[in-house]
Amino acid sequence: MNEKTEELRDIFTSVTDGEATVTESQEATRGTLEKDEGSVEERLENVIAQMRERYEFETPLDADDLRVVARRFYEEESDADVADELGVAEDDVFEARMALHLVGEEDADEVDLVAIRNREADDETLAEEYDVSAEQIRRYRRVAAAKDESRAANDRYRGEFDSILAEAELSERMASDVREDGLEDATEGMETDVSL
Repeated sequence: MNEKTEELRDIFTSVTDGEATVTESQEATRGTLEKDEGSVEERLENVIAQMRERYEFETPLDADDLRVVARRFYEEESDADVADELGVAEDDVFEARMALHLVGEEDADEVDLVAIRNREADDETLAEEYDVSAEQIRRYRRVAAAKDESRAANDRYRGEFDSILAEAELSERMASDVREDGLEDATEGMETDVSL
């Protein structure tokens, strides 16, 4: 070492109380692709509880069922499939989805919701005009109401569900891909001809 380098080393050692190194080991791992399932469930439960408190919606589904409804919505399962899984009526699942602001594109793809929402005509009149059943008009009006409610909250709850469930699904898919790639790398070139 030259004189200047030795002088700098001495200054450094005196400033750091004689420590030879100033780096610390990292204890918490960051950037993992594996999502903590518990935290996802807790976050879901928290959003649903906030919505129940704010909107005071009534549903025969309990908190666990509502979490299933939200998860299955992001897995693109139909209301009928979710209803079968939960052992409830399909209408209950639809109403729960609307209460949670989980409106899908297919919920009202055949009709102009703005026109229906702004009309004062009764369901039967609109049903005749749109050539659908009165029950379908009631459904469209419920979808319009859910969209309005979500918009009034700046789509906050839908955004939170997106954050929790869409990101969790992406992380799960990426973690699976990483595991598969790692397994392929680890087994590359190995003979697999094993006789049992």
